[in-house]
Amino acid sequence: MTAFAELGLSEAALAAVERMGYDSPTPVQEQSIPYILEGRDVIAAASTGTGKTAAFLLPTLSTLERMKGRGRAPRVCVVSPTRELAQQISRTCMQISRKTGHFVTTVYGGTPYGPQIRELRGGTDVLIATPGRLNDLMDRGVVDLSETKVLVLDEADRMLDMGFLPDVTKIVEHTPAERQTLLFSATIDSSIQKNLGNLLKDPAIVEIARNGETAATVAQYIMPIANRKKQELLEAVLNDKGHERVIVFARTKNRTEECAEALEASGFHAESIHSDKTQGRRRRALENFRRGKTDILVATDVLARGIDVPEVNYVINFDLPDMAEDYVHRIGRTGRAGEEGFAISFVTRETMKTLKEIEKLIGKDIPFTTIEGYETDPSVLEKPKRGERKGGARRGRNRPRGARRTGEKHAERAEREGRRPNAGEGRCRREDDSLVTRGERGGRGGKGRFDRKNRNDRGGRFDRDNRNDRGGNKGGYRGKGGAGRNGEWLSDEEFRSRRNAKNAQSRLHKKERKAQNGAPHKANNKKRGGEGGYDYSRFSK
Repeated sequence: MTAFAELGLSEAALAAVERMGYDSPTPVQEQSIPYILEGRDVIAAASTGTGKTAAFLLPTLSTLERMKGRGRAPRVCVVSPTRELAQQISRTCMQISRKTGHFVTTVYGGTPYGPQIRELRGGTDVLIATPGRLNDLMDRGVVDLSETKVLVLDEADRMLDMGFLPDVTKIVEHTPAERQTLLFSATIDSSIQKNLGNLLKDPAIVEIARNGETAATVAQYIMPIANRKKQELLEAVLNDKGHERVIVFARTKNRTEECAEALEASGFHAESIHSDKTQGRRRRALENFRRGKTDILVATDVLARGIDVPEVNYVINFDLPDMAEDYVHRIGRTGRAGEEGFAISFVTRETMKTLKEIEKLIGKDIPFTTIEGYETDPSVLEKPKRGERKGGARRGRNRPRGARRTGEKHAERAEREGRRPNAGEGRCRREDDSLVTRGERGGRGGKGRFDRKNRNDRGGRFDRDNRNDRGGNKGGYRGKGGAGRNGEWLSDEEFRSRRNAKNAQSRLHKKERKAQNGAPHKANNKKRGGEGGYDYSRFSK
């Protein structure tokens, strides 16, 4: 096994390694450090938790000349996409600089400019910054990158995903052409090569993890569940698997807040973290989790990349992420530094497409699991057959074909988007676009379930006050019977009987025509078998 002493680091850097408690270099450190010490440009790809930060800081500070003097410009510039990652890099850099003697300054948004400006004017050796704040400070004439010898772009793929390419391009333009450029990323894909590849000169390529590769130390499982039962299942998993040092990922800020509050109400020690929280509150939440004051951290994808939270026992994906790549980063929060961990993902019918994309990316099917005392039902993932509803018989038999309550549509949309459906399933919209509940409209016993006075644009059998706008009374339901073909007035029962017979005859004629002409063959899209192109049988116990 290679030792740090064999990589060519300075005595001061080796002293820092010993102080930080590193035993031996990780693969990305072992391969990157010699190239960086040689002065070569480097593109390195490695998954989270593999020691990328130390991989570029140790050799950079090992060879960086110590200088004194007020107002000196930074000679190392590290650019990272998020405040949390900038803070993490800063902590590691400060640990190393205690032995190497370099001064470190960190700047990021969400905090006052004054202290950062005063620190920069005092002079610094290493500048760690987020792209937006760095550009703001350059525009103010506070930051001078003309003396930069080493430019580090950390989590480069994330910076591109977040739309920072113009900011990064501007930063690069203010650095000398003769510089060393180090690009570290979770993956090396076509976007990296296309947008950032021209920034490097004959770079050495270090690829520890390929796109979509997950750590072998992380066991992965899925649990099928209806969206409305997720919170119940979450608490059942925490009680069964343990509730210490657990990260729960949700899709939205509101979702994290609701989830954390529900856990607190159930007796768990939980905090939420997302981009709407102030920098101070986010930092405190992370520190509380690191120190064990908080057992469960409920977070959006702001925590998925680059944040070093040690000794996470396991991860729960309360909601699957929007992008399959983010799944890899999420579960990378556990099983770090060779330790074992596991990840459980809740899958609903609405997120089956995302699951398939994740499995395609990682190159394997994620197995189904269950817990004692809480049986999950894989059938919730199956699409209901036409004309059927999950959990009961078909409702609204007298509704026209294709007619669905507005409230049902809102509920389904909310479930797809990972939101809690609004109360009042049977909501409907007024002319002024406001939502009205059944109670406001009198329910079944008032004027009726639908707003009847202003239904000119709807048509259908509930349009009573303006029924003549539909071109006569043919087949129209007027509440108390209806008009027959010859103008005779029929009772409710007679009218419905004739209408149903007519519809049945129409369907029969349609089937006969199809049989004569030959029914078109549906394309076979069953990639792995099972209805809808997915093999649901693998979820069976």
